[in-house]
Amino acid sequence: MIALSLAEIASAVGGQTYDIPDESVRVTGPVVIDSRKVEPGSLFAAFVGERVDGHDYAREVVDKGAAAVLASRPVGVPAIVVDDVQSALGALARHVVARLGATLVALTGSAGKTSTKDLIAQVLRRSAPTVFTPGSFNNEIGLPLTALSAEDGTRFLVLEMGARGKGHIRYLTELTPPRVGVVLNVGTAHIGEFGGREQIAEAKGELVEALPADGTAILNADDPLVRAMTARTRAKVLLFGEAADADVRAENVRLTENGQPAFSLHTPTGCSEVTLRLYGEHHVSNALAAAAVAHDLGMSVEEIALALSEAGTLSRWRMEVTERPDGVTIVNDAYNANPESMRAALRALAAMGKGRRTWAVLGQMAELGDESLAEHDAVGRLAVRLNVSKLVAVGGREASWLQLGAYNEGSWGEESVHVSDAQAAVDLLRSELRPGDVVLVKASRSVGLESVAQALLEGFGIGGDAR
Repeated sequence: MIALSLAEIASAVGGQTYDIPDESVRVTGPVVIDSRKVEPGSLFAAFVGERVDGHDYAREVVDKGAAAVLASRPVGVPAIVVDDVQSALGALARHVVARLGATLVALTGSAGKTSTKDLIAQVLRRSAPTVFTPGSFNNEIGLPLTALSAEDGTRFLVLEMGARGKGHIRYLTELTPPRVGVVLNVGTAHIGEFGGREQIAEAKGELVEALPADGTAILNADDPLVRAMTARTRAKVLLFGEAADADVRAENVRLTENGQPAFSLHTPTGCSEVTLRLYGEHHVSNALAAAAVAHDLGMSVEEIALALSEAGTLSRWRMEVTERPDGVTIVNDAYNANPESMRAALRALAAMGKGRRTWAVLGQMAELGDESLAEHDAVGRLAVRLNVSKLVAVGGREASWLQLGAYNEGSWGEESVHVSDAQAAVDLLRSELRPGDVVLVKASRSVGLESVAQALLEGFGIGGDAR
């Protein structure tokens, strides 16, 4: 964080200081919510969770060198006391970004947010110092913490914004007002909470409504609900996609023999060739969004194409591709799942596995509401249509719907199997995998299927037992 005195922080968050001998002492380290991550000069924000109260660690963090604690009550050590720690954290982020003067780039969408954010960051940091959301730290706590990690030299701040209801993105944009806003797509992620795709579009569009008149809205020309957001912003609009009228578009899209996308990148200033190191054609749209941001911020098409071609995966468990010594390829995409990302991952598996046996180890997609049965059935059917050699559906009722869809679509009844849990999936794969096979692992985060990928790569059972 940029260095701030405790007095300035107290003023910014509307807090009272307690047990602080010298209010001119500055916070020079990171703002953290985990006592294990405290460094000398840190500010520790004490949250009260379901099982842990951060206030109980106040003495410990100050002993480790924290300058003070942001707390909701006096704690007997230097503290700034506020009515609500989360609101105060947001107020501090708003104060810091106003002081910072960096260009804020915010993005949202139903699928691909984290991968696109990582691409944008990797492209922009070739031009100037860039801070970006780690992983998918995109909520009311994670976003302020990301903003507070910026330092004096930061020129670009790239922030992922998630939403579980109307008003969420509007609130986040009030904490960190963006100049560039990117909307990737409107899908069915969290449709059970929102009620429908139109309601999701209403919530996602809050981002472009927050943009200033001299800002830029970067919208997916290939998604009608996103394209329609043009009418909801006063900012300049840049369209990206494969549509003929897209300002930043891809032409001659193809996949390499390894399943990596290649295309001709067209921008208003020229054209250049791109071959991504990522896997799956769905990353073309993500790359175009990143290219549109970089174009708007002044980078040449040649610089953008080179940066995209060299960019890799920064966030774990997102299409992580690892080949074992025996030639089995593991694709760990187990961080999260929704119908759109499931379909994209299956298509990537089919492209990567040409001439090889392919396995789709899939689990439940959460928060689909009344659409859950139909969506799980459709994903199971798609696996068969793409000629995936075998679908392994892992878990309870929703997983059985995946398997049933594949069974009904298949010809022989051998295209799919349903297993009870992750360990059962590992046992099955261990007994049946052959050199050269390709295994995709994907499910909603709550299912924890990353353990399957880890076990297959390490050669150990989920509990750590050698096999």
